[in-house]
Amino acid sequence: MALTRRSLLAAAGGVLSWNLVPGRAFAQSSSQVVEVHLKGDAAGAVVGFDPVGVFLQPGQIVRWICDANVHTTTAYSPKNDNHSLRIPETAAPWASDFLLPGQTFEVKLTVEGVYDYFCAPHEMAGMVGRLIVGKAVGPGSLPFDYFVAQGRTWEPVPLAAQKAFPSMAEIERQQTVHSKLKFST
Repeated sequence: MALTRRSLLAAAGGVLSWNLVPGRAFAQSSSQVVEVHLKGDAAGAVVGFDPVGVFLQPGQIVRWICDANVHTTTAYSPKNDNHSLRIPETAAPWASDFLLPGQTFEVKLTVEGVYDYFCAPHEMAGMVGRLIVGKAVGPGSLPFDYFVAQGRTWEPVPLAAQKAFPSMAEIERQQTVHSKLKFST
């Protein structure tokens, strides 16, 4: 079959229409996936997420990559060991298994709002992260103790963790906030 302009246009149109079929997504570009590294020094004394804060658009995927030690990525939610709710009320909370170096975990975030998360074994050491999807709204945008006035008995965010979160204004301004910790692996 001879390659003509008409046959090329027909083929391109078929590919385009196939990608527009409802429920069929285009191949994801790397800009739709945001990578967050789970880090630690050799002794495990310095641990953290990097970046620690990221601004996303609804529908983007976050991929956590364990670089060192053993970590988790766990959304602040009563469904995760009765932690306080710090993700949008209609969003599904996540909790990875323990991740070893080289292992990954990912979540697609579609609901706008602030998503605060932590590493289960290192929360008390301040290993937390914050994502803003679209707008800084929802429970994660409220003070850390907002739920007390509602009569909730959720576990509060530890003080060391509270101090480790980047501000919402900093994330909105910089789009990506990297950890200031020094990881020597």
